[in-house]
Amino acid sequence: MEWKIEHIDETDSTNRWLREHQKGTKVPDPFAPDPFAPLVAWADYQTAGKGCGTNAWESERGKNLTFSVLLHPTEISANCQFRISEAVSVALCETIERFGVPRTSIKWPNDIYVGDRKICGILIENLLWGRIIDKSIVGIGLNVNQKAFLSNAPNPVSIIQLTGKETDREMLLQAFLKALSETLDMEPEALGEAYRRRLYRQDGFYAFMDSHGRFMAKVLNVLDDGRLVLLDAEGTARMYAFKEVQFCLKETNSHN
Repeated sequence: MEWKIEHIDETDSTNRWLREHQKGTKVPDPFAPDPFAPLVAWADYQTAGKGCGTNAWESERGKNLTFSVLLHPTEISANCQFRISEAVSVALCETIERFGVPRTSIKWPNDIYVGDRKICGILIENLLWGRIIDKSIVGIGLNVNQKAFLSNAPNPVSIIQLTGKETDREMLLQAFLKALSETLDMEPEALGEAYRRRLYRQDGFYAFMDSHGRFMAKVLNVLDDGRLVLLDAEGTARMYAFKEVQFCLKETNSHN
């Protein structure tokens, strides 16, 4: 897959930048040669970088990888759009580990963790056209060379904090794009298995919070449509869509 990369000094949001600079608005012809090449917007600094919901993303200027990827995954049907989240998450884990970080995990649906600390956040915006995905904009904030975090985020960590070494951000970006090309080409079953193998909190029972209150459970599975399945302490499986359950990150686990 050939990537067109735009390196920007500063923008409020690389996701917004891509929305404004993408070519065309119609669904590309899947039979045309390279109807819309995937586009990457990489910024040294984002003034309004976002996580999910109202969360902000702290990033020191020129130290991290803050970028967005525009895809036209028309071969993926709308009801299988979670495959994009799987492909991006697995590709990030593989890339980060190649640069010397110990084993990573995926906190459902797509935060990347090392132990109990967050190294990368992902925000995916899919635009559907009937039964297919017209456009997918994937915003990524990866902590690379930032040595200290000053916000009230509870658990950030960076590659330099874990390895003690500076990382070339452009090399890291190129390695990720290569890995993403590979994961997007994986068979759905193999990709789903690779994603599930890396799920955070499969090793015991931890505290979670849903609309009924706090409870103890372990991560059991993630379904093909992206719903999370937890096994609670009473042996009952509970199923959740995105934002219907929260991880209580400061709780210790119980290996039952």
